[in-house]
Amino acid sequence: MAFSSPEPAFTEPPPATDHLFPRAGEDELRAWLRLVLSVGRVTARRLLSALGTPQQVFDNPVETLRELVTPAQAQALSAPPKELERCLAQTLNWLDGGVDRHVVTLGDPLYPATLLDTADPPLLLHLRGRHELLARPGLAVVGSRNPSAQGADNAAAFARFFSEAGWTIVSGLALGIDGAAHEGALAGPGSTMAVLGTGIDRLYPARHHALALRIAAQGLLISEFPMGTPPLRENFPQRNRLIAGLTRGTLVVEAALQSGSLITARLAVESGREVFAIPGSIHAPQSRGCHALIKQGAKLVESAQDILEELQMVQKNGSQPVDPERKASKPASATPLPADDGPPDAVLAALGHDAATLDMLIDRTGWPAPALAARLLELELEGRLQRLPGGLYQRRGLA
Repeated sequence: MAFSSPEPAFTEPPPATDHLFPRAGEDELRAWLRLVLSVGRVTARRLLSALGTPQQVFDNPVETLRELVTPAQAQALSAPPKELERCLAQTLNWLDGGVDRHVVTLGDPLYPATLLDTADPPLLLHLRGRHELLARPGLAVVGSRNPSAQGADNAAAFARFFSEAGWTIVSGLALGIDGAAHEGALAGPGSTMAVLGTGIDRLYPARHHALALRIAAQGLLISEFPMGTPPLRENFPQRNRLIAGLTRGTLVVEAALQSGSLITARLAVESGREVFAIPGSIHAPQSRGCHALIKQGAKLVESAQDILEELQMVQKNGSQPVDPERKASKPASATPLPADDGPPDAVLAALGHDAATLDMLIDRTGWPAPALAARLLELELEGRLQRLPGGLYQRRGLA
């Protein structure tokens, strides 16, 4: 059952449906929230499978429930949790905040079919934005919270490419690769979905508050957590299973060996989805997670075409969007990449595609240090290279 906010005054009401309810569904919403707050997802799904709706679960005596769950769980189900009415009031108030807000429960027609195919679908989802994106093919793009400039450029370019092709990009609103992927995807019609690790009324991190509002207007925000849930460390791996489950494949752009992105990749594999990884320098810590995934069987990606071929995407109109390896598509707000034509730059040629120090570049070019430092500064200001910690320099984009 989906619950949504009422229409504002003086507007034409929407067509009648059998699954969109504002206040009329308050009792049913209370029952779903009570189930979510009382027991875990696995136990709740077992109860629903055996007894029917949440209200039917609560209509059964404790003795019946003890045949299906532990005594402690049966006791928890016997009376409403103390936070239920507060949570219900917060949810209803949030629903009143706009007609683009919905609460979708397990088995509702709006519930994404991709999540039903996973081992651990959530009982309900809070949605803000364009819920029709749930029915579109999706690609997850995830990676480091501290990416290189090249990694952020790649995330944005790949996301925009697939968004232009009609795919919806799914990520987690985190800093770094997630944010770059959302930005790139917003530039195309496929748009983006951000899966939150907090309650949908708690946009996190604060630096992405404006981005989250843009996604709510042009894409979709999603959370399974009750209203007011703060950013707790243990909730983000749970969030990652939804990122993987909502999509047909997961692209890891940059990731360290110990990172949430590798958790998302593992969950994607467990859900029977494809995993892709972009390789990088053997010296870059952000590339080691991607290299580990490739060793474990993830497909090495050099262009968006690699992903399209693996997912067997067929363009109905026979045309292909521009590949980000051939033309780096960037959101209007991002620093434009230089054209890849014209004579090669001697300093960039000496730099290659791995990070290098000033001394290494002096040895390779034979230039005096002052002239080389001046040229490096020019290239940095042009957005063609990035200065890294430790006195290292690295190319950006197609430079």
